[in-house]
Amino acid sequence: MRPGGRYIDGTLGGGGHTEAILHHSAPNGQVLGLDADPAAIRRVTERLGQAITQRRLVLVHTAFERMASVAAEQAFAPVDGILLDLGLSSFQLETPERGFAFAHDGPLDMRFDPTQGESAADLLNRRSADEIANLIYEYGEERMSRRIARVIVDNRPIATTGQLAALVEKAVGGRKGQRIHPATRTFQALRIAVNDELGQLERVLEQALSLLAPGGRLAIISFHSLEDRIVKLWMREQSRDYVPDPTNIYGGRTQKPSVTVLTKRPLVASDEEMARNPRSRSAKLRIAEKC
Repeated sequence: MRPGGRYIDGTLGGGGHTEAILHHSAPNGQVLGLDADPAAIRRVTERLGQAITQRRLVLVHTAFERMASVAAEQAFAPVDGILLDLGLSSFQLETPERGFAFAHDGPLDMRFDPTQGESAADLLNRRSADEIANLIYEYGEERMSRRIARVIVDNRPIATTGQLAALVEKAVGGRKGQRIHPATRTFQALRIAVNDELGQLERVLEQALSLLAPGGRLAIISFHSLEDRIVKLWMREQSRDYVPDPTNIYGGRTQKPSVTVLTKRPLVASDEEMARNPRSRSAKLRIAEKC
């Protein structure tokens, strides 16, 4: 990060990362901040209003899969760095009416943008048992997905987070000896499906690469294995200088690598950081630099 640099924060959240980028790129660095959640735009506007007034920060309410088109609209390219923090914000988790968590009962929504698309309740109340089971298995890596889906379908309509959590617990049994609540994987799967999180991640990677200046860096923080796998494999593919031919073990082609991977293994939180912020225990940071 350098003074006067230009950066994109594709996931504003509470604005903490954005504020840090502005600080380290002072006095005249600029940030383009995106978020699909209108509440995040409001929070960051209040928190960093001075930077907006100084024209160092531009906020746009949109999903990060539109990064390239928004950057073009704002004449904001090339850039020196792009950050994607793929986790939920504390604000989303701690607001019952958003429906992301079952710690407090609330409407089963889970949409990053509450004005767009179908809610988690809509999904569960409309789709077949097979469709529900498949997405819980694929996105939640839940081995008991078919049993959970059958209990859900047998007890429809479902409207609240508490109702869903209780049904999943009924389907898979109690929590004795379990480190996490039995509904955790199901909630994760629904959130991913409702917001098409993996599809959005796959679509933004090439856009991010095209927006970076040579030497610019892409940093991605993921919180579960499906996201991390997409990022890891993409960075590995882009950093190759030789691509094998899958139809011929002796064939292949050389290529100029697009990126240099700076994190051979993902960076993870220290014990001290995990003590301060327990949610960081599952965070993995991978960084690549454009060649």
